[in-house]
Amino acid sequence: MATYRKLKSGKWQTIIRKPGYKNLYKTFINKLMAQRWAKETEIKIEKGIYEDYFEAQNIIFKDLIQKYILENASKQKSKKSTIHKLNFLTRQKVAELNLMQIKAKDIIELKNKLDQSKAPKTVNDYILLLSRIWNCAKMHWSIPLPNISPFQFITLHKINNVRTKVLSREEYQLLLSKASESKAYYLKDLIQLAYLTGARISELTNLKRLDVCFNRKIATFRNTKNGEDRTIPLSDKVISILKAYPFGETFFKFHYDSFRFYFKQAKKKAGLNDFRFHDLRACFSTNALLSGMNVAEVSSITGHKDWGQLKRYTRIKAEDLIAKVNSIVKINTYT
Repeated sequence: MATYRKLKSGKWQTIIRKPGYKNLYKTFINKLMAQRWAKETEIKIEKGIYEDYFEAQNIIFKDLIQKYILENASKQKSKKSTIHKLNFLTRQKVAELNLMQIKAKDIIELKNKLDQSKAPKTVNDYILLLSRIWNCAKMHWSIPLPNISPFQFITLHKINNVRTKVLSREEYQLLLSKASESKAYYLKDLIQLAYLTGARISELTNLKRLDVCFNRKIATFRNTKNGEDRTIPLSDKVISILKAYPFGETFFKFHYDSFRFYFKQAKKKAGLNDFRFHDLRACFSTNALLSGMNVAEVSSITGHKDWGQLKRYTRIKAEDLIAKVNSIVKINTYT
């Protein structure tokens, strides 16, 4: 049964007491609104469809993000990049709102802010991360939340995964030159390894010394992105780089944020602002195919399952094929 009392402020407080439910309190600017809310709430309780969002009102989004980092993100394969994104999100305005305050307009505001400095796919990644945390709170952490999520009203960017950037020989040498000037002593070597092997940054940083055989000139990446191990051949240059790091279980050990900072610094000095570290994987694929390797050979090294996947990372230009076109035997045709 609902009771009402007028506060000194002039507002009206409604109190609903029902067996099996904790007492509900809510304040309104007038008695009519208080009575209307009480009636609607009591009907929902009687029908068994009432949801108490009191807990959600006392949890700020930042707390959920930090909980997700500890319980979920830390166990993912891509935990370094995911945790980096989540730490960034904890510093945003939306993270300071309680769960019942978050509206679609707050997500749109964040999306617009991200659009100013980040690529469309990256913006989508941030929004999808927050949406995943919201759903996790509702389905796995049993936090009562409205059935309609504020993320349902957000339109993500349409993404064209094909990029056109591939380093010329001069650009690659310039990037190496700027990387050699970096305070990150490992940066130049890491760039070379990615360029010469087509490996992902996570594969290079997780590569264990025990999984490299210098005599046989091979290395095995364990539990890669597609869930499988992958063994690749090592060139003499790659072997010489790895041998320069003789200590530790893995060859490289550094903080991911530090790596991102110094790589961004080096590429900016080289005038390659639109270039990403992951593009070095594409550079390898393109160079490997131009060297005469076939698709099956290249995909066995990069780990791509089919040509459709590999095509995303291959940027062979028409100019690259001029010599091969000229070498085609001309066939005389008769009319």
